[in-house]
Amino acid sequence: MKVADPAKKRDLMPHAKERILPASTVYTDESYAYRDLQDLGYSHSRVNHRQGVYVSGNVHTNTIEGFWATVKRGLGGVYHSVSTKHQQSYLDEYAFRYNNRAITGRRGMFDAFLTQIPGASES
Repeated sequence: MKVADPAKKRDLMPHAKERILPASTVYTDESYAYRDLQDLGYSHSRVNHRQGVYVSGNVHTNTIEGFWATVKRGLGGVYHSVSTKHQQSYLDEYAFRYNNRAITGRRGMFDAFLTQIPGASES
């Protein structure tokens, strides 16, 4: 996650080039800011929320929208207010939580925490 102005293509495209693997498929909404993704070599499909389309076959943005809903609820409910200066740190925390959530066969953040302790063994 990287704090950027989502409405400006010029701010998003450098991040896309730096972070999205070549030949990836990218699913977005209809925002104009994402129009150049295909020109960068990515397979790009979008859903048009303005027309009431939220899923089209395998194309959807539900996963990332769920993540952002969690971030918004967490920031407003736990921290109440976040300054621009510290936005990136809060996003880093929520990205870590999401990437280390409990998944079948793993205990989520607990296992991630154990890997940071030298000599700790999983039991």
